[in-house]
Amino acid sequence: MATIFTRIVQGEIPCYKVAEDNNFLAFFDINPLAKGHTLVIPKKETDYIFDMEDSDLAEMMVFAKKVAHAIKAVVPCTKIGVTVIGLEVPHAHIHLVPIDSIYDMEFSKSKLKLSPIEFESLQQKITAAF
Repeated sequence: MATIFTRIVQGEIPCYKVAEDNNFLAFFDINPLAKGHTLVIPKKETDYIFDMEDSDLAEMMVFAKKVAHAIKAVVPCTKIGVTVIGLEVPHAHIHLVPIDSIYDMEFSKSKLKLSPIEFESLQQKITAAF
């Protein structure tokens, strides 16, 4: 059975897409830690990020770097934090989170609730910056 992320890649489940190429997709986390919290995934379903081929992992990080620059150009923050947890969805993914302190990366804290209009406005700005 396909993961929720594979279903997003296939267009079965909608997302707020901010960037895409032939191999990778970046879209907003629907339960973000911060405005602009984005997930970067390979389109090829792989459960564990460190099971990816070296060249694919390297390409994914370069893609994530471009997405991070676009997020930082739009969302006021000190840096874009990067984390890989890998337990919540069995599909490799990287979290890109705008941060001003290390505590902004605490996944146990309450998530933001953004309206569709807020997501769409931010999506358009980041996509344009990409």
